[in-house]
Amino acid sequence: MATEEHSEGAGLAFHPMDQFIVKPLFGGDTVHWYTPTNVTLWMAITVLVIFLLLVVGTRGRATIPSRVQSIAELAYGFVHKMVEDVTGKDALKYFPYIMTLFMFIVFSNFLGLLPLAFTTTSHIAVTATLALAVFLSVTILGFVKNGAAFLGLFWVSSAPLALRPILAVIELISYFVRPVSHSVRLMGNMMAGHAVIKVFAGFAAVAVISPVSVLAVTAMYGLEVLVAFIQAYVFTILTCVYLRDALHPSH
Repeated sequence: MATEEHSEGAGLAFHPMDQFIVKPLFGGDTVHWYTPTNVTLWMAITVLVIFLLLVVGTRGRATIPSRVQSIAELAYGFVHKMVEDVTGKDALKYFPYIMTLFMFIVFSNFLGLLPLAFTTTSHIAVTATLALAVFLSVTILGFVKNGAAFLGLFWVSSAPLALRPILAVIELISYFVRPVSHSVRLMGNMMAGHAVIKVFAGFAAVAVISPVSVLAVTAMYGLEVLVAFIQAYVFTILTCVYLRDALHPSH
């Protein structure tokens, strides 16, 4: 988290963006591509928590499920229904990838709300990697499944013939903008919410407005819990929509 300083005559100084700084785990100031960082640590913790929930927590498979097994089954059923409703039954073979994507994002978001934690999905490097993986996967799949017919995604056959070339350009641009909007939406929402919480928390040191600040932090924290789930849901359902376009490209 950011460092608060109360210097004489300078008033309260706090730095809400300091919580997003990538730092090496074992000292030093330089971060290389192979350097273990706080991002690496919290991504590993996320994977570990998912493993404990979905593998260890469901190992017993009791008829009357435990609380952990109930959560795992609820998550499984939720994503499974999403894939089937949005993309169709023929896309259920890709369910494991979409389930992995949803679980990673939702747990990264929730773990980032813990005190002293690091929100990995607040970094564009993480969200852009996820979005590019989706973009490349569905594009390659679209050509593998449909061949040149995949280009029908950009040709709006239901529109008047004179408008089709213009719409094709628009569709092409919007298609290549997908990974940008896909990644920036998640990163922006997670970063903005945490920054606002930090700003309100910084005012808690001022006695006059401290009660209001505490209430604001509590309200924002509750909102961020909701946003953490919604953003994971939005990212996943957009992935399902892109997958549907790859499997059924014709308008």
